[in-house]
This record gives sequence, structure tokens and C-alpha cells, in this order.
Amino acid sequence: MEKPRQYRLSRSESLFVRGPLTRLKNLFFTFKVQYNFIRAFQKMHFIGPCVTVFGSARFGPETAHYKNAERIGAEIAKLGFTVMTGGGPGIMEAANKGAYEAGGYSVGSNIVLPVEQKPNPYLHKWIYIPYFFVRKVILVKYSYAFIVMPGGIGTLDELFEALTLIQNKIINNFPIVIFDTVYHKELYHHIQVMSKNESISPEDMSLLFITDSVEELVAHLNKHAIKKFGLKKYEYKRKSWFGEKRKQ
Repeated sequence: MEKPRQYRLSRSESLFVRGPLTRLKNLFFTFKVQYNFIRAFQKMHFIGPCVTVFGSARFGPETAHYKNAERIGAEIAKLGFTVMTGGGPGIMEAANKGAYEAGGYSVGSNIVLPVEQKPNPYLHKWIYIPYFFVRKVILVKYSYAFIVMPGGIGTLDELFEALTLIQNKIINNFPIVIFDTVYHKELYHHIQVMSKNESISPEDMSLLFITDSVEELVAHLNKHAIKKFGLKKYEYKRKSWFGEKRKQ
């Protein structure tokens, strides 16, 4: 398991996207990025088919959003998926908790922030990643579906990243479920406005499924992820934290 550690971005790393660096600093930066990709690929290789849950870190256990994410995490785990999140608190913790307590497998891709985000306590495996773009690759790479819960700018970034990749056929047409029609009413309306004005194609609307029902969400994943991609349920043998073996 990834050990907690003090990790702070160097000044050259934190300034990387603000302007050009020296050629040598750029070279060192690419080595660090490559190292983080390789480390993440090795760590996550045996986690099995995932469903990634996106959502805000700011909703606590007392909120309906947290409780919904907890229930969704449990139902995803019962389908046989590993539940992957950004590894932090709020919606991420709730989805991981639901999976963990339902006997499923729960993993997190934890971002290193100036104010350190600690992994939530409901993870069987997690990894610290210092770069958002590396983290987003990991959140997408192993997943057969994406659940978008109420969140902020980061959640919208993750939603539209997944949509863009599917729209441009960079990844397969995996289901994207937006949960909570009231919270996402204006967002969904604006996507419809884009379709009406032809800034996106009308068929792009079919890439999204919006619902308030956990049962509908589960049925949608069963049809558009499990059956569509011929997935089979896995059971995990957790004899160690590293290199978990799985059986069909």
C-alpha cells in the first residue's frame, strides 16, 4: 500500500504551465512525469474492471449527496466492479466506503495538493500522484463506466474529459451517468443548448444518461458496460496489499 509521505511540488514543477523553462528543467520534468505514469501503471495493473465515481470533496456524511454516493458505491461493488475515486473525502470517500463495506474492492488515485489531501480510510489500495493530468489518465484508463455525482470545477473537468475522449473515439463508448437531476439541471440544459446550436452533434447527447434512481443507474451499467463489453464478475483474494490475485 502507498505509504503516506511528505510530497511537495518543486518550484520548477509548480511553474511549469506558467511559461517556458530551461531545456534542462523541461527534460527533468518529462522524466518525472514518465516515472509517475510507470509507477501508477504498475500499482493499478491488477485492480480489475473499474467504475470511476467523480464528485466533490466538500459533501460530508450528513448530506444526501454523501449518502447517495455511499449507496452507489455499494451497488457498483455488487455488480463486480472495482470502485475507483480520487481517493479523498466527501463523495469520493462515500463511494469508496459503500464498496468497502459491501465487500467489494475500493481504490483511489490521490492528488498531491498544497494543502495535502489525505486518502480516505476506505481504500484497499491507493497511490499519490503529483500531477492532475497523470491522475486523470489513471481515473479513465481502468474504467468501464463513469458516474458523475454533485461536485465543483474539478468534477466538471473530469466529466468533460471523459466525454471528449469518447466523442473523439480515443476510448470506447463507455457509459457516463450523471446522478441528481436537480443539482445538474442547468448543466444538462447547457449541454442541450450546445446541441441545439450545433456546437456539438445531436448524437453526442446519447453519450449521457441522467437519473435520480440508483436502480436505473445499476440497470444502465449492466446493459451498457457489463453486457456490452462481455465482462465477467471477479472475486479478489486479498492476501497482501500488493499484486492481488484474482480468479474468474
